Amino acid sequence: MKRVAPIIALGLSALLAASVPAHATGSRPLDSYGTKASYEPRQNDRGYQQAPKGYVPVFTETVSRHGSRAATSGKDGDLVLGLWDQAASEGQLTSAGRRLGPDVRTLLAAMDEIGYGNLSGRGEQELRGTAARMEQRLPDLFRRIAKDSAPIDVVNSGEARAVASGNVFTGALAAEDPALKPLIRPARSDRDLLYFHKSAGGAAYRDYIDHDQRLAATLKSITDQPATRQAARRVLERIFSPAFVQRIADGEFSSSDVDAAQAVYNLYAIAPAMSAEMPDGRALPMGRYIAPRDAAWFGYLSDAEDFYEKGPGFADSDITYQMADVLLDDFFKQVEAKRDGTSTLGAELRFTHAEEIIPLAALMGLPGSTEAATPDRPYTYADNTWRGASVAPMAANIQWDVFRKGDTYLVRMLYNEKETAFKQGCRPVSKGSAFYDLNELERCFGRTS
Repeated sequence: MKRVAPIIALGLSALLAASVPAHATGSRPLDSYGTKASYEPRQNDRGYQQAPKGYVPVFTETVSRHGSRAATSGKDGDLVLGLWDQAASEGQLTSAGRRLGPDVRTLLAAMDEIGYGNLSGRGEQELRGTAARMEQRLPDLFRRIAKDSAPIDVVNSGEARAVASGNVFTGALAAEDPALKPLIRPARSDRDLLYFHKSAGGAAYRDYIDHDQRLAATLKSITDQPATRQAARRVLERIFSPAFVQRIADGEFSSSDVDAAQAVYNLYAIAPAMSAEMPDGRALPMGRYIAPRDAAWFGYLSDAEDFYEKGPGFADSDITYQMADVLLDDFFKQVEAKRDGTSTLGAELRFTHAEEIIPLAALMGLPGSTEAATPDRPYTYADNTWRGASVAPMAANIQWDVFRKGDTYLVRMLYNEKETAFKQGCRPVSKGSAFYDLNELERCFGRTS
C-alpha cells in the first residue's frame, strides 16, 4: 500500500476547506457524521460497465457493515439530560436549548425500544436497498443461481446487528425472487473472520489500542487543540446560558465542557440513523443544537480517532489493518474455489462491522485509505482524503463479481456500489476497465509462488 505522510495543517479553516458535498440527511457535510453517516450508493445504477464480450457472471461475494443502528448505549443522552435538567430548574436554558430535553428523551426512548446497538428501521431500509440493487445489477447471475440451485452462503460476526443485517438482506433477495429462498443457507457466525479485532487474531492490535504511547499522545495532541475547547463552548452556548456554560467549564459538574459538547455531537450524529423510529419518520433536527462548523470539527476528531485506531494509521506500522488479511484471504479463496471447481456456491454474503471494513479498506488500498501519517505530521482533513463517512458509513460494502469465459475468470470490484479499481500495480484487462483477470489479481496481491 502506498504510504504518504501528509503535511500538518491543523486549523479549522483548513479543515472545512476539504469538506465533501452535503449528505442527504440534510444540508450538513457528510463528514460531520463520521462513520455514523447513513448509507447511500455511490454510483448510478445505469453507469456500470458491461463485462467483456463472451463473459458471463458466475459468482458474487460481499462483505457488508451492518445497517444504521441505535447508539450502543444511552450514556451521551444521560449526560446531556443531567445538565439540561439542572439548567432547566435554574432557568439557564436558551430558547433553542429548551427544546433539547424533549428531543433527547424522544431519541433515547426510540433507541431503548429497539435496543441499544440494534439495527434501526433506516438500517433495514439500507440493506433492503443494497440487496435489491445487487439483483438488478446481476440478473443473469441470479437466474443462473435459481436454475442451478446454487447455494447462497451467509456469514456474520455473531453480533446482533450483524445477524439482523444478514437476515434483512437475504429476506430482500428472496422477496425479489422467491426461487432464491430455499437456496439461502442458514446463517452461520465466524468471529475470527468477521469480528477479528476481538478474536485471537486481534491480540496484538488490542495491545496497540490499550498501550501504545505514540497513539495516545497523537490523539491527545489532536483533541487538545484550542479549536476543540472553542467549538465546545459554542455548542454549549446554543443550549445553556453563558454563566451555566462557564460553570460546566469550571468543573462544577461531573463532565467537562468538551465531554458535554461531544455528547451533544454524538446525539446529532446518530439521529439520522433513527429517522424511521421518529413520529413523522424524519430524523430529529439535532442540527439546531450544533452549528455546521462545530459538527465538522467534532466529526474530524471522530475521524482522527478512527484513522489511527482502525485505518491507515502511522506510516511505519500496519498494526491497524494487518489482521484484516484473514478477510481478504477469504475473498480470494472463494473465487479460487469457484475457478478450481471445488465450490458450487452462487454467492457468499458476509455481515460485519466498521472495525473490519476500515482495516480491510486500508489493507486493500481502496480509495481514501492509501495515505498514512507520521507522528510529527498528524492526520488532517486538509491533506488527507480519509473520511469515515466515505470509507465505512453504515451498511458500507465491498463486492467482488466474478465472470467466466472458458477457463478465464474476471473480477470486478464495487465499493459502496461504485466500480472501483484494485490497488496500484494491479492491471485491468484494458485501460479504464473495471475488470481484472483473476491471475493478475493473484500476482498483484502476492498470492502466486
